[in-house]
Parts: sequence; structure tokens; C-alpha cells
Amino acid sequence: MSGEISRFIEHHYRHFNAATLVDAAKGYRQVLDGGGKMLLTMAGAMSTAELGISVAEMIRQEKVHGICCTGANLEEDVYNLVAHDFYRRIPNWRDLTPEQEQALLDEHLNRVTDTCIPEEEAFRRIEHIILDEWQAADREGQRYFPYEFLYRIIRGGKLEEHYQIDPKDSWLIAACEKNLPIFVPGWEDSTTGNIYASHCMKGNVKNVHTVRSGIETMTKLAEWYIETSRPAGIGFFQIGGGIAGDFPICVVPMLHQDFGMEDVPLWAYFCQISDSTTSYGSYSGAVPNEKITWGKLGVDTPSYIIESDASIVAPLVFAYVLGW
Repeated sequence: MSGEISRFIEHHYRHFNAATLVDAAKGYRQVLDGGGKMLLTMAGAMSTAELGISVAEMIRQEKVHGICCTGANLEEDVYNLVAHDFYRRIPNWRDLTPEQEQALLDEHLNRVTDTCIPEEEAFRRIEHIILDEWQAADREGQRYFPYEFLYRIIRGGKLEEHYQIDPKDSWLIAACEKNLPIFVPGWEDSTTGNIYASHCMKGNVKNVHTVRSGIETMTKLAEWYIETSRPAGIGFFQIGGGIAGDFPICVVPMLHQDFGMEDVPLWAYFCQISDSTTSYGSYSGAVPNEKITWGKLGVDTPSYIIESDASIVAPLVFAYVLGW
């Protein structure tokens, strides 16, 4: 089934990156139609870009089965959920002087390109709530992954009074409702991770390992991959670069070369929306064929790289996959 957006894309997007977008979207559909699953990876500031509007629907319609994202994307979907009315857009962000940037800091507005995240309304609104969860787990000797703490908060209704957007536009709420696994490598490199570290230093959380991280995230991903990749495989849809993509794609060669699982299937599909410059030695911008040499993709793996702006391209791919 194809809606107006899909028909528009097929009619107008015929060459270059536009044609690759169509091919990648069709390939995404073919993975799902063949009974396969899809891992979505998100880098950059996609949550602040409000990509949740389309990602949430992809999750609800079971077009996404697992997520790997930065700690920033995990938390910034929550920030947008509870503090949207206090965000400030700066259309002329390219023209700001250092003094104007300082003025934003003085107002506790942290800028991400054209959007300022309000520190007091966003960070501090959830800090005491998540601290309560950390401390309760700490007292009980329980340990959870970063996303599991947020799932507990959502399911407990502890943020509902603060919602400032329609919950259906939150990808984290949609993921919570489907109980999707969310793999967050390098979670410490996030505002919430920094807050957690500060509370460990203050002694408010006694066991620094109350929040599970790092190697445990990789082993959890490996277990999920083994279980989910049979019989039809898992595709890999990557938005941006960095650790959100580099971390999970390594699970296949890890299982094969290091763990010794000889029959582990390769990723069944690969697509990346990239703005990285390959010739600069970028891992994130490596063309798909390079991944063959690392044992991540195969010669016959459907592979695509769309060199464009993810905030424009991703919703179009998702609209096509959804049949809009």
C-alpha cells in the first residue's frame, strides 16, 4: 500500500541521493516482508530534532525492533516530552556572537544548532525523579540499564503531569509500550550520565555499577542478536555516525571472531544516512563495502548510503516504509 508521500517520492526521487533513498526504503520493506527485524541506530541530536514524531509510529507499527542510541538521544526525547514549551528556537543561529552565546548560557539555555534546551525545565525537572529510582535500586542491590530506569519512570506515571507534547510523538514512550531493548553505549557521555556520576561522587548512590553500562550493554546486544536474527536476519538502519552506529555493528564480528560462533548470520541489510567525509579516515563515514572486510556485511548484503541531512531524509524513508 502506498500513500501520497510514497507516490510523490517514487515519482520525483529518481537520481543521486534521492534515488538511493527510494532504493533503501524499498530494501527496508523487503527485510520486513521477509520476516526479518530492524535495528535503528540514532546519533546526533535526532531527539531534539523531534524525529520521535515518525520514529514512534515506526515502533508502534513494528517496523523497528531494537534501538541503539547515544545517551543524549535517550534523554533528549524525555526533555522534549516534559519541557517542550520552554524550548527556544534560534533561526539565526549561524550569526550568533560569542557574547550572545554567553547570554544564552546565562539564561540556562543550552544550544543545539537552532534549538535551545532549557536546563531548569528539562534537566532539573527529571533529576529528582530519576535519582529516586537510582537510589531505590542502589538500596535494594538491583542494577538496570539506563533505558530500564526510564521505562520504570514512564510506567509509574511519574512524569505524566509534566507532559507538554502529545505522548504519541515520543519515541521513548512508544518503545516502552513495546518493551523494545535500547542499547546505549557510552551513556556516561550524556547530561544524565554526568548527573549520575556527580551523585556517585557525592555518595548519594553508593554502588557506581547500579546503572549497567559498557561491556554489559555489548553482551546484552549479543544475546538479543543471537535470539532475534533467526530465521530471517536483522537489518541495520543507521542515522548519523559515531558510537551509536559503530558499537552495535561490531556485534557480528565479535560473536564470530571472538566468541567463536561460526554460524552467526551477518547483518541482513545496511543503510546509513551520513554526512561524514570518508576520505578523512572516518569510521562513521566508511562506505558499506569496507564493512565486508570487517566481517559485518556480506558481498550480497543490500547496502545503501544516503549522503544527506537525516532530519530531512529519515522521515521520508519512514513514511515510505509505513506506506504513507
